[in-house]
Parts: sequence; C-alpha cells; structure tokens
Amino acid sequence: MRKLKIVLGFGLIVFVLQSCLVAKEYASPDNIVQTEEYRNSEDVDTNTIATLSWKEMFTDPILQNHIDHALTNNIDHLIALEQIKVAEAYVKQGKAGFYPTVNAAANYSLSRISENGIQGQMLQLGVSNQFHLFDLSLNVSWEADIWGKIRSQKRAFDASFMQTHAVKRVIQTQLISGIAKAYYQLLALDKEVEVLEKSLELRRTSFETTEAMQQSGIEGITSVAVQQTKAQYLEAQVMLININNQIRLIENAICILMGDEPHDIERSTLDEQVIDSTLKTGVPIQLLANRPDVQSAEYNYRMAFEMVNVARAQFYPTLTIGVGGGLQSRDINNWFSINSIVGNLVGGIVAPIFNQRKIRTNFEVSQIQQEQARLNYRGVLIQASKEVSDALYNYQAAEEKMEIQLEQEELLNQSVEDSQSLLASGLNNFSYLEVLNAQQSALNAGLSVIGSQVRKMTSIVDLYQALGGGVK
Repeated sequence: MRKLKIVLGFGLIVFVLQSCLVAKEYASPDNIVQTEEYRNSEDVDTNTIATLSWKEMFTDPILQNHIDHALTNNIDHLIALEQIKVAEAYVKQGKAGFYPTVNAAANYSLSRISENGIQGQMLQLGVSNQFHLFDLSLNVSWEADIWGKIRSQKRAFDASFMQTHAVKRVIQTQLISGIAKAYYQLLALDKEVEVLEKSLELRRTSFETTEAMQQSGIEGITSVAVQQTKAQYLEAQVMLININNQIRLIENAICILMGDEPHDIERSTLDEQVIDSTLKTGVPIQLLANRPDVQSAEYNYRMAFEMVNVARAQFYPTLTIGVGGGLQSRDINNWFSINSIVGNLVGGIVAPIFNQRKIRTNFEVSQIQQEQARLNYRGVLIQASKEVSDALYNYQAAEEKMEIQLEQEELLNQSVEDSQSLLASGLNNFSYLEVLNAQQSALNAGLSVIGSQVRKMTSIVDLYQALGGGVK
C-alpha cells in the first residue's frame, strides 16, 4: 500500500511538471517592429491629442450631436455590440469548462421475450414474458485539466472577448473620424459655393460690360470677347451645379454613417471650426498601442497562441472521472425503494495512439495560424505607423501651402479689380483676355485656399484616428 502511494505521488508530480511544459504562458512577441524604423520618433511627448476625448477634440456642438447620434444608431456599431454578446457567451462557456458535466435521465422501457426463444423456454411456467423497467439516473463526469487544455481554451475565449471590444472601438474611432471629415468637407463645399457665387457675379458683370462695350463699338472688343466672357460665366454656373451635387452626396454619406435615411444635415460654417492643432504625437511605437486595431491584432495573436496550447495538449492522455447513480425497478410501485438504488464510479485514462494523424495536423495548423496572426499583428503596426506619418506630413504640407495660397489669393483678387477697371477705361493696349485670366486665376486660388484649409483639418482628424483617439 505504501509503495502504491509513493507511485501515485510520483505520478502526480510528473503530471504537474508535464502540465507546466505543455501549456506555455503567453508573452507579447518581441521585436515585432523596429523602433528606429519610425519617422518622427524624436518627438518625445506623452501628452498627445490621442488622449483627448472626442468631445474635447471636436467642439462644434452640431458636430457633437451628429457623432452622438451615429454612435447610437450606426448599423456597423450596433452589429459590433451584438458580437460582443456572442463573445461574452463563449467566455462563460470557457469558465464552465472547469466544472463537471451533469446529466439527468428518466427512462421507461417495455420488453417482450419470445416464448419460442431460448430465454422464453427458460421462463418458469406462468411468468409473464413482458418486462417493465423504470429508470431514473444522475450522471456526473469531470475531466482533470492536467495539461492545461481547459485553461488555455478559457484564455483563448477571453482573448476573443477582448478582441470584440477592440473591434467595437475600431468601428467607433472610424465612425467619429468619418463623420468629422465628412462634416468638414461639407463646410468646405459651402464655402466654395460662396466663392463661386461671388465669382459668378463678377463674371456676369464682366459679360454685361463686355457686351455693352462691343455694342458701343469700342475698338478691340469684338463678338469673340462677348462669347468668351459669356462662356466663362456659364462655366461658373456648371461648377456651382457640380458642387451643390457633391453637397447632397456627402449629406447622404453622413446619413448612412448616422444610421438614417437621407436628409439635410444641419451644420455651422468652416470659419467657426476650432481644432487643437498642437500635434504632440509622443513616441510612435508606444502610442500605437492605443490604437484599437493594434489591440485587436494582438488579441487575435494571443487567441492563436492559446489554441496552440490546446492543440499540444491533445497529444497527452485525458483523465476523466465519472459518477453515476439512480433508481431502477421493474415495478413502478418499488421504484423509490431503497433496494432500487444503483450506482457506479468510473475513472479512466484515454491516450491517443493512432488517429489518422488528426492531432498532429491540428497542432501544425494551429502553429501556422499563430504565425499568420503574428504577421498580421506586425502588418497592422506597420500600417499604423504609415498612417501617423502620412497625417503629420499632410498637415505640414497643407499649413505651408495655405500661407502661400492666402497671399496668392489676395494678389489675384486685386488683379481682378485692376483688370476690370483698366478694361472699363477703354485702354487700347489692354485685352479682355487678361480680365478672363485674372478672374479664373482668382477663383482657382480661392478654391485652393479652401482645399488647403479643409485638408489641414482632416489631417488632424486622420492623426487623431491614427493615434487611437476617439475611444474615450
């Protein structure tokens, strides 16, 4: 007996040691990216726009209402919330894996033995050849988590649950940024309408002036001049139609993001917008960890890691303990008698020997899937670093261009006034073509300023999203 205890104790120690070797502890993959590969890594500052809540970032109350509405009604966001409930159910299943399986059963059977068969011939005379059997049982089965399979499966479910939360945050930050950028584009188009309407009025005046001068017989003003000034006037009308069409399309896009049918979008003006432009990005390799898509990629890697543990544990024996008991009687009147009690205790170890290479294949596939998850994690980080770098360069370029374009716009607007005055003065050496060129150049400059202004704002939004902002 003493030898048996020693053997069992030694076996238990071996089982525990094997368990530690089979189920690996998770650790984040090292050197998945190289810090020195990141541009802008010299801007060390832990205070970043990514830490701002979206209400601090976007102070326009109308825009805030649109974002609030979208977070409540956007279809993709609602689907993500439902997916979280699915993952939560699997987490509960993972926790229950440590508990035994309990089944209850109640059965009744009626058997009739052939009188001409061997059993029938053995029956005593006068004994019925029909047998009733009433059975009520409770069975408990429990698998010992010797190799950490159940623990690893639970951790995989936990990682999947956290990934669904990260995916929800991905959708949230994309939704906030998408509405903000579309809103700013809408305001920019409104301002372009204002610029075009002013240009349209100037071109109408130029056309009428040129037409009057041609009718008055002023030298150098021919029907060609009238035709070209009118054509320029009509061109501005076409541009105005196109911009109004773009406004409707962007309004419809915002409605989709808000989970609504198409309708007019309430808005303020571009000049009223104020965004914190202090672009403190911190150390990118650290700040990228705030991005929900990066978090999602790591949770996916963690889930794959734990599934390798589960697959590895399949190579080892499974220890199960089962307990069963109940009541069994041929006569219903004696069913609940103490003499009807039955019970059993079963303990067993099942070890795989040959199963058509299914366990080996499952293990190899799980390892491949883990490597795929690691590569995906690296790819997400690389893409994230690109988006941060792109947003910073776009902001810098838009800011520099805007300074130049504002000066250019001022000069060209003045040239329009001067050219119209010179044309109206009737100078023979001044061509109407110079008026047309000045007007076209001034319009292009005005639209370019608006374009740079909105690109500057959207690049800040892009950076905010690229750093994982909008989830607070």
